[in-house]
Amino acid sequence: MLFVAINETTHLSTQIHDGNGGRRIPPTALVDVVFPCLDEAEALPWILGRMPKGYGAIVVDNGSTDGSAAVARSLGVTVVSEPARGFGSAAHAGLLAATAPIVAFCDADASMDPLDLPRIVDPVLAGAADLVLGRRRPTTRASWPAHSKLANLALAGMVRRATGLRLHDLGPMRAGRREALVALGMRDRRSGYPLEMVLRGHAADWRILEVDAPYAPRVGRSKVTGTLRGTITAVRDMARLLRDNAGEGSRS
Repeated sequence: MLFVAINETTHLSTQIHDGNGGRRIPPTALVDVVFPCLDEAEALPWILGRMPKGYGAIVVDNGSTDGSAAVARSLGVTVVSEPARGFGSAAHAGLLAATAPIVAFCDADASMDPLDLPRIVDPVLAGAADLVLGRRRPTTRASWPAHSKLANLALAGMVRRATGLRLHDLGPMRAGRREALVALGMRDRRSGYPLEMVLRGHAADWRILEVDAPYAPRVGRSKVTGTLRGTITAVRDMARLLRDNAGEGSRS
């Protein structure tokens, strides 16, 4: 098994495992898809079996105890171990591990279908957008808990007022060019990471686009926005970022 250490100024300690069980194969994917993962062994086979052609999967194991990493490796994909807990920690570790020119992000709980990724990625490939966000469209009433949906609507409204961006969702499925995403210098390692990406992209005059993406009930137990406690934590993290962003704007 091959182990490659990646270090960052935040002392990120990441290990990359070759899912092929031997010598690392040179990357050929046009798009690397980062799947932050915490106890998603049940959903991973379905998720990883639905990757579009030309898309490579990077599963970032964020301390799973259900064998998620072993499941992903058995399916032949790259597995990154990120011991520092937090959605942002896992997502950023995957971004740094990516080698494809375009990087997409997607939850690993089967709530969003990887086969829908091209509708998110294609505007970036075409040069029509710098960052594309998937606006979640629930397929059933059970897809999106009421407290989470209301919190997301409130936060999206705050983002619109703060930036002028006509966004309706801060969802997990998104895509941009790897070098540009890394250059944003995102620092949040918790639930605020997706919002920080939008705020920093907006400050850099990025063209940010929102497109519809089906949203189904997740597989397994939710750890973040599917729970009231997780939703409150996410709202606090994002509200803090918005306050910080407003403070920086008033000083400029």
